[in-house]
Amino acid sequence: MALHVPKAPGFQSMLKEGARFYSGIDEVALKNIEACKELADTTKSAYGPNGMNKMVINHIEKLFVTNDAATMMREVEVQHPAAKLILMASDMQEKEVGDGTNFVLIFAGQLLQNAAELLSMGLSPVEIIDGYNVALKRALEILPKLVCNEVKDLHNRDLVQKALKSCFSSKQLGNEEFLAELVGNACMKALKDNQPFNVDNVRVCKILGSGVLNSTVMQGMVLKREVEGTTAKVSKAKIALYSCPIDISTTETKGTVLIKSAEELKSFSRGEEELLEKQIKSICDSGVKVVVCGGKVGEMALHFLNKYEIMAVRVLSKFDLRRVAKTVNGTVLAKIIPPNPEEMGYCESVYVDEVGDVPVILFKQEKEEGAISTVVVRGSTDNIMDDIERSIDDGVNNFKGLTKEGRLLPGAGATEIELAKQLSSISETYPGLEQYAIKKFGEAFEVIPKTLAENSGKKSTEVLSQLYAAHQEGKANYGFNIEEDSDVLDVNQKGIYDLYLTKYWGITYATKAAISVLYVDKIIMAKQAGGPKPKENKDWDNDD
Repeated sequence: MALHVPKAPGFQSMLKEGARFYSGIDEVALKNIEACKELADTTKSAYGPNGMNKMVINHIEKLFVTNDAATMMREVEVQHPAAKLILMASDMQEKEVGDGTNFVLIFAGQLLQNAAELLSMGLSPVEIIDGYNVALKRALEILPKLVCNEVKDLHNRDLVQKALKSCFSSKQLGNEEFLAELVGNACMKALKDNQPFNVDNVRVCKILGSGVLNSTVMQGMVLKREVEGTTAKVSKAKIALYSCPIDISTTETKGTVLIKSAEELKSFSRGEEELLEKQIKSICDSGVKVVVCGGKVGEMALHFLNKYEIMAVRVLSKFDLRRVAKTVNGTVLAKIIPPNPEEMGYCESVYVDEVGDVPVILFKQEKEEGAISTVVVRGSTDNIMDDIERSIDDGVNNFKGLTKEGRLLPGAGATEIELAKQLSSISETYPGLEQYAIKKFGEAFEVIPKTLAENSGKKSTEVLSQLYAAHQEGKANYGFNIEEDSDVLDVNQKGIYDLYLTKYWGITYATKAAISVLYVDKIIMAKQAGGPKPKENKDWDNDD
């Protein structure tokens, strides 16, 4: 009798019950591409100056009204694993450059959509990946040749504002000139020679009321608080900074004091008061006029601070305390002791002001180049101010990009059309199957001017044909015109620029993410772990 050898079961039967297994181009590659395409289509309508806002309500029911892709994707928890790969690329773009997240999502989505067409033609994923890698290398070689301007002097207001303008045009159309000037001034004030620019040196203080055009820049720090004591203004102030509360000090260990008479009680209380007064008097004798502390200010301490005419400022956040220390160039002390001259901070003027109906404390420095500058944002609603804050954050990150790499590329889709045109010509020089992938990679760039046109209510096919016609004539700086007079214009004359770094990393991250998705040929999903089910109360009585 022959021995019966059972056939090896499929991979699915080896897994625990509830686990899922997918394989094959139809089940894996095309499904993944479809998910990424849907994600890109969601944010596509928010791209460009005429992009629409999205209303996002996150898991704690906080409302966001924005066209910033990074904010949308951060607040919405996407579950699909392939879509998460694209989001990771977008997140890396946010960390590396601080802008261009929507570009990464749209371009990666289009690359995958074009890859789906190639897969249906019969090309294998590996052949597409090889073609995309070659096309990426060639695109990054072409990019430096398209540079049309450069910011060499970061204190040149006009050129810096032109470089920042297109960043604000895509988020705050109508206020882009004002915001570019505002953020440009704030960044230039916080920029120190021979030191790397830190985005944390430009602070934003949002105060409800008035309008966006009443926003201002101030050299120094603005805190939305009132002072603790009666002194409200000090000029040419020496400042002491403490991370501890200013109060009667308590012992570190528990102790018991046995008091036998009223005199002993009075002398004990008087001793505490005298010690506190001695501490504050020694601070006053050292020349300090302003005390900033990270804890509470006791009533007795406040009495002595008022007596010696010292302004008391309480800062609730340890991060804000560090920023104040940076603004006044002082050292934060852990104990209430008189500071050395090296540990003291200095500020031209510290005073209380009222913006709208909100009291604020201003640490104002008169010198041109300080450590920190603050943009005071005004707006009619919190949502408007939040959106402007996000735009300012992108603008500051763009300025940081300029400090690393000052080269500028033509904006408004001009760079993308030129890359598409050149890659189309390059693809014809390759004999193998990768030529189709290179050609499709070039065609993927068309999605940017196409999206700009569609979001502006223009016919995208007409705009693309006009752009291609202009670029065939050698007009490499011609891009899409969102205004009515014509569909194309010379972006160099209009001053519409994109940062070289934004495009470089955007193209790189989008391609790498698309390749990562194409490399997947099987999906194995384990059964999700679930916690214990809540106990049912059978005796529960519903109140009708």
